[in-house]
Amino acid sequence: MSAVIQTSHAPTVPERLKDATGVAFVALVLGIPMIGLTTVDEGGALAVHTRWAALALFVLVAFVGRLVLTVAGDRLRARRQAKAKTPARPAATTGAAPWLRVLGWGLLGLAVALPIAFSDNRYVVDTATTVLIYVMLGWGLNVVVGLAGLLDLGYVAFYAVGAYTYALLSTQFGWGFWEALPVAGGAAAAFGILLGWPTLRLRGDYLAIVTLGFGEIIRIVLVNWTDLSGGPNGISSIPRPTFFGLPFKPPSDDGTPTFASFFGLEFVPEHRVVFLYYLILVLALLTNLFVGRLRKLPIGRAWEAMREDEIACKALGMNVTNVKLSAFALGAMLGGFAGVFFAARQGFISPESFVFSESAIILAIVVLGGMGSQLGVVLASLVLVLIPEVGRDFAEYRMLIFGAAMILIMVWKPGGLLSHREPTLKAPAWTRSSRGGAA
Repeated sequence: MSAVIQTSHAPTVPERLKDATGVAFVALVLGIPMIGLTTVDEGGALAVHTRWAALALFVLVAFVGRLVLTVAGDRLRARRQAKAKTPARPAATTGAAPWLRVLGWGLLGLAVALPIAFSDNRYVVDTATTVLIYVMLGWGLNVVVGLAGLLDLGYVAFYAVGAYTYALLSTQFGWGFWEALPVAGGAAAAFGILLGWPTLRLRGDYLAIVTLGFGEIIRIVLVNWTDLSGGPNGISSIPRPTFFGLPFKPPSDDGTPTFASFFGLEFVPEHRVVFLYYLILVLALLTNLFVGRLRKLPIGRAWEAMREDEIACKALGMNVTNVKLSAFALGAMLGGFAGVFFAARQGFISPESFVFSESAIILAIVVLGGMGSQLGVVLASLVLVLIPEVGRDFAEYRMLIFGAAMILIMVWKPGGLLSHREPTLKAPAWTRSSRGGAA
């Protein structure tokens, strides 16, 4: 009887070795052109050199790594099966919230204190600013993908719309950062509705293909419409944001007040870097509060209901059309806000800043962080932005390290770095107590 019930068994040692050998063979085939062979310049002639030692090390790492992953996967699977057999305790479901709250407040404290601790290290502040840009983009895409369950591969298009809207308004019409910010967000939201309207009947892979095409259309239009966007040359001399009208510039002879002269400080270029950091930090926090509030409103509950079962929502009389359009519009608006800050920070933008790889990274942040998890987006942004920075010493293998890290994360945590999140609705205490008493 037990032989009939048991349908699966743990792989044996020969099976694991066979599997690892197959992975090592694939690594050998892929590694020969990427690692084993390299071209060098010898007196004006191109010569091919071999690096068999590096290739052998790569194959060995693939073989051992596959064995380790297999063993770790079997143990993790067995632990999950054992946990599934044990009865769940109500206290365990609510015990994760306190440490998540502590982690969130701790990260916020570190973010606020970072420019003070690294006031003499511009590289650290610039890197942290980049992390916050991706956090804001991840929170915006989390509305579309994590909450509404709509797969969007062209999110970078809204990022580009916001950036180019601010660039054109500031350079052509003299608009300031704060004046152009809501207009650029509205323009990105309009493009979100424009994308959402013809895709209402599509789901899953089909929706992903359409959004991918939309992102590429925006980029190609920016490349070819030179009269508007400057084409491949982009737009330069974009004004930087000011502190209530006080620019971060050296004191001028005409007596125009600047940030340094108004506060009686010596002009230091790092003041602008710190100001930009705190500006994107405030924008990101407002984005988090905005999305968190939306989740508790009827529209946020409708997003999550549609993500779980769209057919049931239609049967209940829910207007799925408006729900989808609202998700696309609000997610696009947040992406447009991030684009405005990006253009203001860089002072120059071009279509090369809004390629498909940016959409892939933003989507990877949402998926790796945990679908619908706000704090997970922060952790994933830290991982995906800092790994390439750490790998600068290994520039030749930078993207290889990046891809391997993503694979390891998804194998280790298939649900994302932080799959747990606070429920949108909680049953009142009296219902839980009465239900427990009835049981």
